[in-house]
Amino acid sequence: PRARQRKHATMSLTVPRNFVLLAELEKGEKGFGDGTVSYGLDDDDDIMLTNWNGTILGPPRSKFENRIYSLKLECGPKYPDEPPTVRFVSKINLTCVNQSTGAVEKNKLGVLAKWQRSFSMETVLMELRKAMCTKENVKLSQPPENSVF
Repeated sequence: PRARQRKHATMSLTVPRNFVLLAELEKGEKGFGDGTVSYGLDDDDDIMLTNWNGTILGPPRSKFENRIYSLKLECGPKYPDEPPTVRFVSKINLTCVNQSTGAVEKNKLGVLAKWQRSFSMETVLMELRKAMCTKENVKLSQPPENSVF
């Protein structure tokens, strides 16, 4: 007799929003990678884990070198199924950033336009740092250091 093949039901488990954000908080507090991007909660009392600060160190050998860029990230109630809203506090001239508000335009940054649940705030910050090195952005003139939106 032939061995019966058993079909295993594949269960898909969705990790709740707060668990995802708590893991990101822990990673952000411990530090990660080479330190060129970082993030943390804006207010330690924010029990909904909604408002975050981000930092990007400008890439070497670019117009962004030796500059520290501050950002605000907001993880809404549908995060991580939907991307965070991201806004630069530090003035910067990038093709994906609204020059009046500092908001990162979702449709102009690949990681936000093609968001996946497995992405994180770190993913967004790293992509923004990479965007600083694209040929469209390296030729753009930059506002004076320490100016803000």
